[in-house]
Amino acid sequence: MTHIPATADMLCHALYSADHAMTRLYRPLLAPLGLTYPQYLVLVALWERDDRRIGELGETLSLETNTLTPLLKRMESAGLLTRRRSAEDERVVIVSLTDKGEDLRREGEEITRCIFEATGLSLTELADLRDRLQDVRDRITARLA
Repeated sequence: MTHIPATADMLCHALYSADHAMTRLYRPLLAPLGLTYPQYLVLVALWERDDRRIGELGETLSLETNTLTPLLKRMESAGLLTRRRSAEDERVVIVSLTDKGEDLRREGEEITRCIFEATGLSLTELADLRDRLQDVRDRITARLA
């Protein structure tokens, strides 16, 4: 018979509870901006590089198109971004920041600072943790393929 570890010993629970805590940390920081965490991630990706295809944006954020499209529609209604068909291929939709979306960048920088401080980690420790988590994600994803 296989031993089932205690909840506190399970990697999946540590990841789940850390994700839950991180989401709770972001919520009050994003609320004054009228943003959800997934909307904030879209903005961060577009601040990194604007004018992205929906498929590329979904790949960057690990979101399926059927999840991303309604999210983008709400953000477009809020005036944060625009969606337009590519001139080269009408099947491709390009997502771009509006001035209003770009103007939130300064608040995004402040949010990043608050999150960094809340972790209590150094930049090196934070980068190492991120890299290790991405490695775990990539190994699991490869196994599922």
